[in-house]
Amino acid sequence: MKDLILFLAKSLVENPDAVQVTETEGPDSIIIELNVAPEDMGKVIGKQGRIARAIRSILKAATPKDGKPVFLEIQQ
Repeated sequence: MKDLILFLAKSLVENPDAVQVTETEGPDSIIIELNVAPEDMGKVIGKQGRIARAIRSILKAATPKDGKPVFLEIQQ
């Protein structure tokens, strides 16, 4: 999952070197934190959050049915 988010984010932003993805696995879920440069925040979120929603939909589709749910947090 981490590699998928890293690939998607790097292809969206102007400064791909500033993209960092960390994955934290808890007892009930997996949290993926996406950090981008402040000037690229709008490109990752999109108008009215459409791109962020699309990335979360891709994550949901890539998650196994019997696996833990995966959540995406976008941070600066």
